[in-house]
Amino acid sequence: MFKFSNVALVGCTAAMALAMAATPASAQREKISNNLNQCSTGNGPAVLVEVRGFKKATGRIRVQSYEGTKTKWLKKGAWINRIDVPVRLKGGKMRFCMPVPKAGVYGIAVRHDMDGNGKSGWSDGGGFTGNPNISLTNLKPSIRKSAIRVGNGVARANVVLNYRSGLSIKPIG
Repeated sequence: MFKFSNVALVGCTAAMALAMAATPASAQREKISNNLNQCSTGNGPAVLVEVRGFKKATGRIRVQSYEGTKTKWLKKGAWINRIDVPVRLKGGKMRFCMPVPKAGVYGIAVRHDMDGNGKSGWSDGGGFTGNPNISLTNLKPSIRKSAIRVGNGVARANVVLNYRSGLSIKPIG
């Protein structure tokens, strides 16, 4: 997925670090709908994720949950649940209800595929729970910086999207 040249990292954004491409069939994961009612009624365990900082109101947004361990966090095929929907902003943000299997520590990764082509590109954005700093040389933050503790109710998380700007990756605001 990453290509290196003598000088620059090519075709790589924070979103690509999310490793959200094809995964092995044996992984236990589920593509789910964004059922906000589940979080509004307090049914848990779940995370109510608010995503802001969109560069454009185009394309698709993908939200994935991972176990909060080094061996699972951002590993190909290790996501638990995935919500993948067209971008539909309301007040410049989108909200997602991400159920998790049981109380524990998790991480949420978000990818904004701005052109909706299903491939990671220079213009795409991404973010994580905890809003850790990322760079072209460090696209995958540690779970320690991205972890969120979820009890039996609904936890809340804010994720600010980051986009490539020159040789850095940062929020647009």
